[in-house]
Amino acid sequence: MPISPERLAQLEAIQDEEIDFSDIPEQGEEFFRNARLVMPPQGTKTAVSIRVDTDVLDWFKAQGAGHLTRMNAVLRAYMLAARQ
Repeated sequence: MPISPERLAQLEAIQDEEIDFSDIPEQGEEFFRNARLVMPPQGTKTAVSIRVDTDVLDWFKAQGAGHLTRMNAVLRAYMLAARQ
């Protein structure tokens, strides 16, 4: 579901100090120092048709060319993390 311009304006008006982070751990500099983008290895790909939320697809598209490759990288990272 796309976000309305009014709701986006409300969210942008929230001060950092007002944001409730109680349900997620804060990520410090060490997290971002160690973070890395995991791109899929070159190889065989299978064409599929899936339904994703419009806002998710819009967000990936907004990152520029290669949005499907990045979506695959996110799925691969999840798969690899789940295997451990």
